[in-house]
Amino acid sequence: MTVQPEHSAGNRNVAVPAIPHTINAIGDALNGTDRARFYADVLAAEESLVPAVMRRWWKIAMLNRAPGAEHSRDNVVAGRNLVSVDELAARIEDAGQ
Repeated sequence: MTVQPEHSAGNRNVAVPAIPHTINAIGDALNGTDRARFYADVLAAEESLVPAVMRRWWKIAMLNRAPGAEHSRDNVVAGRNLVSVDELAARIEDAGQ
């Protein structure tokens, strides 16, 4: 079983503007290290694989935009405020009711 960072209730239901599904928009939304890796992946991909590479990095860029994402990553690295995957799933299920 793995653990996920615990998020405060204040971060729920906050709309995060979608990043356009273009190479430039995805690249612009990533930080320096990830941006370089993204462009390297896109440039090295076969034509048929470019959409999958873009989708993967688009998801990473969107997750990075989530409210509290940096704080959450810091908590994971420090091993604090963690919840089990089962607890996270229960919270998501409860929120949907």
